Amino acid sequence: MGIAVQSFWDVIVLLALAIAVAPWFGSYLGRVYMDRPLPGDVVLTPIESAIYRLLGTSPRRQMSAREYMVALLLVNGGMLFFLWWFFFQQASLPFNPTGVPNMTWDLAFHSAASFTTNTDYTHFTNESQISFGSLDIAWQLALFLSAATGLCVMAAMIRGFVRKDGTLGNYYVDMVRTISRVLLPVAFVSGIILVVMGVPETWTASVIAHPITGGTQTIYLGPVASWQSISWLGTNGGGWYSANAAMPLANPTAFSNLFSIFLFLLIAFSAPFAFGQIIRNRGEAWPLMGTVLIVFVVAYGLFVAFQAMNNPALASVHGLGPQINGYPVGQETRWSLPEASLGQVASVYANVGANNMDIGALSPVAQMVLLFGMFTQSTPGGEGTGFGTLLLFTVLAIFVGGLMVGRTPEYLGNKIETGHVKWAALALLIHPATILIPFLVSIAGGFVQVDGSTLPATAHNFTAVLYEFTSESANNGSALSTGAFNDTTPFFNVAGALVMLVGRFVPIWAMLKVGDLFSRQEVLPPSAGTLKTASGTFTIYLTLFLIITSALLFLPVLAMGPLAQIVGGM
Repeated sequence: MGIAVQSFWDVIVLLALAIAVAPWFGSYLGRVYMDRPLPGDVVLTPIESAIYRLLGTSPRRQMSAREYMVALLLVNGGMLFFLWWFFFQQASLPFNPTGVPNMTWDLAFHSAASFTTNTDYTHFTNESQISFGSLDIAWQLALFLSAATGLCVMAAMIRGFVRKDGTLGNYYVDMVRTISRVLLPVAFVSGIILVVMGVPETWTASVIAHPITGGTQTIYLGPVASWQSISWLGTNGGGWYSANAAMPLANPTAFSNLFSIFLFLLIAFSAPFAFGQIIRNRGEAWPLMGTVLIVFVVAYGLFVAFQAMNNPALASVHGLGPQINGYPVGQETRWSLPEASLGQVASVYANVGANNMDIGALSPVAQMVLLFGMFTQSTPGGEGTGFGTLLLFTVLAIFVGGLMVGRTPEYLGNKIETGHVKWAALALLIHPATILIPFLVSIAGGFVQVDGSTLPATAHNFTAVLYEFTSESANNGSALSTGAFNDTTPFFNVAGALVMLVGRFVPIWAMLKVGDLFSRQEVLPPSAGTLKTASGTFTIYLTLFLIITSALLFLPVLAMGPLAQIVGGM
């Protein structure tokens, strides 16, 4: 009991620290994206200027939404092709000391799409199917660029609220400043901290160990600390090891586990305050932050409560009967239930996807809690795009609220019109479409198989397939259970890649279009009928709107998956 109470105190202190740091770091992000004076300007500004000249651009060159999107697609399209080529040819490329073979074209396509979209959902085993060079050159490049892309989109969308000339910034400038001012310095410091905690940082690919039981064992090493730091900070989540955040070499202690959670939440919790800094109204940050915290804390509470109970879905499995101290299957024993649960909830809700528990062995309600986090994509969501999704929910909530009370919908002096609603609705509806359509095709087409036979129609198996497409569409990257079904087939590789690409870039285009529409409007002065969004009442309204909207979109499939496991259906 004392250990459990102490663990909850660890959780409370960690969340309090993340919330306390968020306003400061959010203010820093806002200054980065508004090109205001920052520490390090003397050193970094000349370097950045040289990079701009190399790219043929300038901070004075501002882009419309269409130009911004074209630049974004050029960079991300180039990264997609480079990654695919590298994985497809890795056997003949440098830094392959263990002789890893080439990936098939479809597996290379899925992997390239996964890392380009900040998803990092893998259909391969890291230790045997991806070379040292692919990990540390190709994949690590994507860790920075994909995370930076999301933050650039967030910055461009927010600028639409304050600019009135139809421009949203310069994508190339935003990308350079994001990497030089945010990701590189924080990842560098975090990497050093991880080394101090015992995470390996070496160019040695592997060593041979001699266990006391006899024989030999290959232990894979590498620059793990620097790799994991940007993976966790950039909400990429794909681990250096297949065991991800549960691997002792990548996450050796309870303290490193808590530190990883802090990195998950650092930028995600800071995004609302970056918004307040850019629009020069910090009071508007707290309702958005409040919505994130309410959903996140409730989700965490439900997760812990149901994980502490016996799992009815596995009650009939021999040897897994009632447990005095809660249900232990799937949990890393080095951490307590509260700490492990916080890591898993934070990872999924912040779209990191770095598993430290076996999601397939969790209670059905805990699985449903994780699915709901990917349904909302905004509490707090992935790097940059999570907050952009929250702003889209806000636009729709204000529009619906205005209709209910007969007021003209306005947000921060900007009138919300039909165009805003259409683009916001598109971004939110594309998510269920990219989950349910391929899900239906995979089930109806008999593509879901285990050992060459069609997967039995059980609620757990239903949930496993649903979770895969949900994770890919949300650009999350967490997996329900390794080996639940064979997802390394050409169908699941190609379908998953397309789901990730559509789920990433269609909402990004919608976010830029919403920002573009705001940037072409005149600011309206406040009136007696203006909705006060910087209030507790609006926080509660936005929270309920987000929860109800997300639930209505996905309740039917939850009833056939996690809910059916509880009552023993299917």
